[in-house]
Amino acid sequence: MSYCLNPACQHPENLGDRNSCSSCGKNLLPLRDRYYIIRPLGGGGFGRTFLAEDQDKLNELCVVKQLVPQLQGTSAQNKATQLFEQEAKRLQQLGEHPQIPALYAYFKQDDYLYLVQQLIVGESLRQQLDLQGAFNEQQIWELLADLLPVLQFIHNRQVIHRDIKPDNIMRRQSDRRLILIDFGVSKQFTTSAIATLGTTIGSFGYASSEQMNEGEAYPASDLYSLGVTCFHLLTQISPSRLWTEYGYSWVKQWQQHLNLQLSQELTAVLDRLLQKDMQQRYQNVEQVLLELRTIEAFLAVDTTQLPSHTPSLTGNQKTRARSLQKNLPAVTTLNPRANFAWRYKLLLGSAIFLVLGFVGYKYWTSQQPSTLMGHRGEVNTVVVSPDGKTIISGSDDQTIKIWDLNSQKLLRTLKGHTDWVYDIAISADSQIVSGSRDKTIKLWRLSGQHRTLTGHTSYVNSVAISPDATKIVSGSYDKTVKFWNLSTGQVDTFKSHSREVLAVAISSDGKKIVSGSVDRTVIIWNLKTLKAQNILVGHTSDVNAIAISSNNQQLASVSDDRTIKLWNLNTGREIRTLTGHLADINGVDFSPNNQHIATGSDDKTVKIWDLSTGEAIYTFKGHQGAVFAVDYSPDGQTLVSASADKTIRKWLVPK
Repeated sequence: MSYCLNPACQHPENLGDRNSCSSCGKNLLPLRDRYYIIRPLGGGGFGRTFLAEDQDKLNELCVVKQLVPQLQGTSAQNKATQLFEQEAKRLQQLGEHPQIPALYAYFKQDDYLYLVQQLIVGESLRQQLDLQGAFNEQQIWELLADLLPVLQFIHNRQVIHRDIKPDNIMRRQSDRRLILIDFGVSKQFTTSAIATLGTTIGSFGYASSEQMNEGEAYPASDLYSLGVTCFHLLTQISPSRLWTEYGYSWVKQWQQHLNLQLSQELTAVLDRLLQKDMQQRYQNVEQVLLELRTIEAFLAVDTTQLPSHTPSLTGNQKTRARSLQKNLPAVTTLNPRANFAWRYKLLLGSAIFLVLGFVGYKYWTSQQPSTLMGHRGEVNTVVVSPDGKTIISGSDDQTIKIWDLNSQKLLRTLKGHTDWVYDIAISADSQIVSGSRDKTIKLWRLSGQHRTLTGHTSYVNSVAISPDATKIVSGSYDKTVKFWNLSTGQVDTFKSHSREVLAVAISSDGKKIVSGSVDRTVIIWNLKTLKAQNILVGHTSDVNAIAISSNNQQLASVSDDRTIKLWNLNTGREIRTLTGHLADINGVDFSPNNQHIATGSDDKTVKIWDLSTGEAIYTFKGHQGAVFAVDYSPDGQTLVSASADKTIRKWLVPK
């Protein structure tokens, strides 16, 4: 798929390899014959952001920003252009720091300005907050230890960020470090510029009074925003709402919103960061660190586990750094004057965390998924290979991609379909079968060689393959189920459904196939007689997906009616109905031990259900679009999901 960069284009997604947009006619060639646009990541204000491939760097993923002012008037246009160029300059100036995205390119093409920068794979602190809930005190100490040196770095280069908030702080997936992003409204300050009124830019609730009311920005302004960010993470209360209701008076009573007891040390630090009067605040990062380095809890943060970075300093900055070094203890050294009682509490707390917190830690790590990006369209289907080494996915971009399960690196792209890939399945010997909107079924080897099966007269929405790769089942919008015997070449067609067939499955013993349809029924077919054995009625809307347990005893079906139904595969009797998703359910899979099932929904979540109790025991959040498919790894320790947000996510399953 190619994506049109014309902001006025009504249908920017283009199927196939095209040189011009089918909707507006705009050129679709890569920017500068190098940057291939994959999909939009978002945008607003004065720019749109896209995920792209750098074809000069072996298709390395990057971020492309396009200047598209959503403002009227020459003055507003000029200001937007100024801010966009400013972000490029700031990234070029500051990108040497490993916790700030690097600038790759800045150019003009087709009357639009473009900025290309490093892709940061991870989640923002806002997303982390939504996922895990309120932060605890230890996490705030860790945030301060990791982020304050970054602020010190940019302030030493005379730059004020002016928009620090959870959305603009990323936690990088690879090393869990905090990354400061979005320098579009940052401001250069000098001795002469400090007293000069600037443009009022920032986020309501997070920006300081001098920034919002007077247009002035100082290092202390960023520190105020940092304090508000900590408040938001601790309470989950929107500072924007408090600001709208109470103005800046809310900061005087910020502690009344806490639901946990903070130490006196952290309370004092946040209280000084959250002063409305700038003169009552810390004036710079050095003052904050000077105070923090007398606090045991801050010093106990294991900064030795964080990658080190020593920025190059000017002469005056080196003198100031040496002066601070003489007066401050090393961050990784505990204050020797700490009393025994505090040390005892610290050791006891650590022991309790290790003993009682292990399960919670495993749950937390499971909530931090690896994200696989590379498809240029919605990802409709995903499976894990029987050897547990690879992930295979199919997409609207007409391709099948094979990924390394452990490293998440893209190993190979299979091309051959001429329309959306709706479903894939894999046999025990790693033969892949795919069904497509191009009305064909393809049987693939991992090398890319494939064989095409034709016979359906409409979209092939679902496929399944027997473990020995001798039998294939397919379901189609032509309302039929087809059974393909690859050994004999015989094809049998079942026509009992009255509407489109959306789901098929085949039992591991090869004796039964099951199909689900828009007609709201599930049919169990006997392959020996080639007749319907049971017609299961109970769903009140489309049946989107089905799965059979590995012991061939149970069947699970999911529907647009937001329910999961469990059935006895042999008798057709309904065992249980599970509810909990807030929208259509699209995917289902049994765990290898048949004790759980996983489901994916239009509500953007993945759930794991305990079949003995019927309860949803885990809910994974992170996808930004509907979840179309889920699949367990053979060892049951990993779950993968495919989504309309054009990503695949890999989740660790809690034990």
